[in-house]
Amino acid sequence: MSLAVVYTRASLGVQAPGVSVEVHISNGLPALTLVGLPETTVKEARDRVRSAIINCGFSFPPKRITVNLAPADLPKEGGRYDLSIALAILVASEQLKGDRLEKYEFLGELGLSGTLRSVNGAIPAALEAQKEGRILILPQANQSEMTLLDPGVANIAGHLLQVCAFLQGEDSLPAIEYPPVTPEPACQPDIADIIGQVQSKRALEVAAAGGHNLLLIGPPGTGKTMLASRLPGLLPPLSNEEKLETAAIASLVYNPEDDGEFSRVRPFRAPHHSTSISALVGGGSLPKPGEISLAHNGVLFLDELPEFQRQVLDALRQPMESGEITISRARAKVRYPARAQLIAAMNPSPTGHYQGIHNRTTPQQVLRYLGRLSGPFLDRFDLSIEVPLLPPGILSQQNHTPTARESSAQVRERVLAAREVQLKRAGKINARLNSSEVEIYCVLKKADAEFLEEVLHKLGLSVRAWHRILKVARTLADLGGEESIERKHIAEALSYRTMDRLLLTLHKNLA
Repeated sequence: MSLAVVYTRASLGVQAPGVSVEVHISNGLPALTLVGLPETTVKEARDRVRSAIINCGFSFPPKRITVNLAPADLPKEGGRYDLSIALAILVASEQLKGDRLEKYEFLGELGLSGTLRSVNGAIPAALEAQKEGRILILPQANQSEMTLLDPGVANIAGHLLQVCAFLQGEDSLPAIEYPPVTPEPACQPDIADIIGQVQSKRALEVAAAGGHNLLLIGPPGTGKTMLASRLPGLLPPLSNEEKLETAAIASLVYNPEDDGEFSRVRPFRAPHHSTSISALVGGGSLPKPGEISLAHNGVLFLDELPEFQRQVLDALRQPMESGEITISRARAKVRYPARAQLIAAMNPSPTGHYQGIHNRTTPQQVLRYLGRLSGPFLDRFDLSIEVPLLPPGILSQQNHTPTARESSAQVRERVLAAREVQLKRAGKINARLNSSEVEIYCVLKKADAEFLEEVLHKLGLSVRAWHRILKVARTLADLGGEESIERKHIAEALSYRTMDRLLLTLHKNLA
């Protein structure tokens, strides 16, 4: 046989389109030609494959070898095609039987000795191979990812010789070792560690219950970052569908040498304020996921919010609304899911204070500082809450007579109960209700609607703010176990609009 076809998978966003590796061996000057839109890393496969084949005891055909990666219009990058190319050459040169190739797909980068190295995007590839009725064979280093999938979806191997022996029917491949099932996720920081800040903890509970975006405003050292880090511990565990979605994105950038065990908890991403647009939303000539996609089904935390570049933050506006992001490049257009819960923290002024004895700034300086954040971006936050300095005496009192504080587990019970109500009612959490669903599930009494509209006019808020306030009020009613939204829920939802009141006060002081 001088022709062989081996199946593999490319990586294009969270998709894994099929690729056929076609190898033809003919007479002529010895050469290996790669065609099919390969990137430089793919072209380098000729040297890796040649060395691996020779070091495994096979002979590299001294003939003209043509390798076609079909379809030809699909960009291909990385060393993920090495294993498929090597197997196709061995089959085409009749050193390996090819009668079992139809049932399998292959992924793996080859070392010069024939060892298999990990590849990115293994989970999407395994799922797509399963749809085609094939089993994916991939490096042993990707085993941790495969434990998230059902048994029988993939096999693992550590060396080219193992794969060859398996295809020859001489040996079996190692079984994937599944870790013991743990009912609870990894230990999370506990909200009971935070002293005081009762209103901020309440806002965090509301954000967790309804999936709302939350902005924490306050001086340095008041516990904003501590509050944000406690949010994942209040959220429900990932469903099986969410685990696969989250893992599929993480596998695109997963490095087993760095992480070891593949994460099974909700992601918590906290990029530095010097992060670029491409790092936050994704990018590259062949686009890779950014922080907002890596935080899908989890939390994206932006600390020191005004220190981010304004255009970087504004790039989040569209994915925060739609729950996905589309990245278009000359050679590829990919979509990544980006349904992350945004929580941000910031100081109210350049010096950290805007009132009281610590204030050293004028209203003009504060407004200039807050002006780094665009109005449309701030409009995406359902809740904004002030995290003030603790009143005198609380720390010393806590030191001598510690008071019992609610744990994350206790708050989480209320969050889970409220979410269950939301899912039964609308099939989704409140933050994801669209405008028509808000009209159905967030009905107000006429007097309450007039009250809310009057407040919105005084604060100068938009229709988007109207909908967001109604969603928060709906969540407050769900937490209280009440079927309808009452005036008290609207009043509490309005109390979580600190940024609106702060800007209004500053403008009045300047008038």
